[in-house]
Amino acid sequence: MPSKLANPWTVLSTQPIYQNRWIRVVEHDVLNPAGKQGIYGVVHMQHIATGVLPIDADGCTTLVGQYRFPLGVYSWEIPEGGGALDEDPLEAVQRELAEETGLMARKWHPLLRMHLSNSVTDEVAHCFLAWELEQGIAEPEDTEDLQVRRVPFREAYDMAMRGDITDAMAVASLMKARLLALDGKLPKDVTALILK
Repeated sequence: MPSKLANPWTVLSTQPIYQNRWIRVVEHDVLNPAGKQGIYGVVHMQHIATGVLPIDADGCTTLVGQYRFPLGVYSWEIPEGGGALDEDPLEAVQRELAEETGLMARKWHPLLRMHLSNSVTDEVAHCFLAWELEQGIAEPEDTEDLQVRRVPFREAYDMAMRGDITDAMAVASLMKARLLALDGKLPKDVTALILK
């Protein structure tokens, strides 16, 4: 059993390929688990990823729509962003929620920590549930051309089930929030809003 937990890869050498303020790409010369020589490219993220599923007093959530350059498609998502690797994820996501939607929340609950595309990147995402919301003024970054849409939680969940929402953090957060609510593992006030 312990041998399954050991790293079966042997790194022979590592070479930096590219770096900017968001990513660092390195290429490793390796021996794979079968002992054969090969290469493994890894994208190291320079920031953590954060996402928040806000639930208002009517049981609605706020989605953010934007064009995603790498995919070449328009995407509906939960409010998302990032923070410095050493920043508290909750502080980072609170800032993102306010910037993208103008919303501030009095109550927060960690939903999940997940690795995104873990075969090629070390990116870590921290997702939260937020409620008891207050509306302020959104101040998105100049790289963000956003649409903000308020929909019932059930509609957002159905969008994910149909494949209309494909963003990993959004899908995972919607699914986990619903399952936790159904299992009675969230505070009663937000459970009632999710299951409305």
